Amino acid sequence: MYFTDRGIEELASRRGEQEISFEWLAEQLRTFVDLNPEFEIPVERLATWLARLDDDDDE
Repeated sequence: MYFTDRGIEELASRRGEQEISFEWLAEQLRTFVDLNPEFEIPVERLATWLARLDDDDDE
């Protein structure tokens, strides 16, 4: 188990029943990076990965 799994599990248990928009998520990520600029690159990578999940690997 990765250390981050605890945070992910907490997120799922606290907010798992909520429905959110990607706009809301994007705003929360922007706020997080504003408060924690040292995490800019990991957040950018996560956002890009989420944005491209459905892309075909053949393109």
